Amino acid sequence: MRAFVFPGQGAQTIGMGRDLAEAYPAARAVFDEVDEALDEKLSDLIWTGDIKTLTLTENAQPALMATSIAALRALEAEGFPLEGNADFVAGHSLGEYSALCAAGALSLFDTARLLRLRGRAMQEAVPVGQGAMAAILGLDFATVDQIAREAAGDEVCQAANDNDPAQVVISGHKDAVERAATLAKEQGAKRALMLPVSAPFHSALMQPAAAVMAEALAGVEINPPVVPVVANVRAAAVTEPGEIRRLLVEQVTGAVRWRESIAWMTEAGVTEFWEIGAGKALSGMIRRISPEAVVRAIGTPADIAALKG
Repeated sequence: MRAFVFPGQGAQTIGMGRDLAEAYPAARAVFDEVDEALDEKLSDLIWTGDIKTLTLTENAQPALMATSIAALRALEAEGFPLEGNADFVAGHSLGEYSALCAAGALSLFDTARLLRLRGRAMQEAVPVGQGAMAAILGLDFATVDQIAREAAGDEVCQAANDNDPAQVVISGHKDAVERAATLAKEQGAKRALMLPVSAPFHSALMQPAAAVMAEALAGVEINPPVVPVVANVRAAAVTEPGEIRRLLVEQVTGAVRWRESIAWMTEAGVTEFWEIGAGKALSGMIRRISPEAVVRAIGTPADIAALKG
């Protein structure tokens, strides 16, 4: 069994997807449609802009999704359609929207607009400088979760991303996150790295953004996906449109249970994971979660050619 997985924020680079668009008309059409949905040339920013502007949450989210779907369309053009080649799809944070689009639950047009709104709402939920995130390396999720609770005090600090057995990201008020990072090092963490992010994603501080997304998602058609989607906050497969809608709202403030999601798919029989889109961050996580799995990163024409070879 095989799963297609889709990367989240942090994988963005200037020029990503351009070689796909030049090699495959179907990939180029993805970027054109995203430009149309957003009423701007996001593709110009992706291919020739500056990384600081691309990294802004409202730009990075639709840009990464566009690159993932372009890679998927290129795969399809070479005889690797999702249906028949993937038994599950999943995505890390914003990547869950890419997964839903790939599986036909959301249209590309709606996905681009939702991610632009999501990125903007998440950025605006907390004033710049009040929130923070930190990666804790070398401690398991339960330990980091307890440290975050202890450090919170009257503020918010919670385990936000359970990425792999030795990497957990915490999120919340800046002072509380810094307290937690110090505690983590005292309790044996190999490293505690403050992350260069603009907002405390996947924490209770994102509640204003969750409200924005609840309203937006209520007006969007969601179809049953052609293959089950393993949801971040459930770490299990979902197929019912109403449940997908609810979990996307919950995801804004809830933890990304990536380690558990990969473990769930492995337990369900998945032995091969294809990371579709920019970068290879998920591939590294998956190898640490499920060392026996076959993992491929597919984001360029050369990657697709290697599949055929």
